[in-house]
Amino acid sequence: MTAFAAPLTSDAVGIRLSSRADLTGFLTQLADEIGADSYMLVAIVHEQERNDARIVASNWLYDAIELIGKRLIASLAHGPLTAAPGTRAQPLVTAHADTASGLLSGEEARLLDVLGHAELYSLRLDVGRQRLFVLFSAAETDRIDPAALNRAQLKCCYALSQVSQLLAAAAVQDPLSDRERECLFWVSEGKTTEEVAVILGVSANTVNSYITHAIQKFSASNRAMAIATAIRSGII
Repeated sequence: MTAFAAPLTSDAVGIRLSSRADLTGFLTQLADEIGADSYMLVAIVHEQERNDARIVASNWLYDAIELIGKRLIASLAHGPLTAAPGTRAQPLVTAHADTASGLLSGEEARLLDVLGHAELYSLRLDVGRQRLFVLFSAAETDRIDPAALNRAQLKCCYALSQVSQLLAAAAVQDPLSDRERECLFWVSEGKTTEEVAVILGVSANTVNSYITHAIQKFSASNRAMAIATAIRSGII
């Protein structure tokens, strides 16, 4: 890859993020600026010689994340085509990915293409002591402007450095107990309270208690919001 420098522009310096809502708005706008349809901000969790993705923020469809799986997302984020700051990004074109890069199997490449990720870029973000990755993708090839990616990468690094604590909490910390996480997972799979109780071998009241605790820990207003927060954070 050819290294090159791009100055930090005044619009990047003026970015101010203070909440998850600000982060979502920032990434959505950035995707629009470069011509991408989708974004995903990812932290890589290294556990027992395997890599898993912890999704910090994303506008990917939930079904796409479930079908692709977090290990493959981790491979895409932290793969051979990932661009470090100051280097020129290279696209992963899913129609040719199984033969061109060896990163994906033919089935995985076709699945990504069908799900609207025909072209995908992975950028490494150095945010203080944290190392994150952002995936930008489009449903058609040549939609994303390669010349705009370096500036987008610098803007991400600068903006995210302001919310390093928020990112650390979202990417690493899991506030749920094992039982709370299990209950939320099974409810997200469409199970009723009674069915979850049978699966876990506890009473329905106990299941409700675990779910209530999870809702409180996420400062959510209901089960659906708690499940959505857990999925976005990569907890379930």
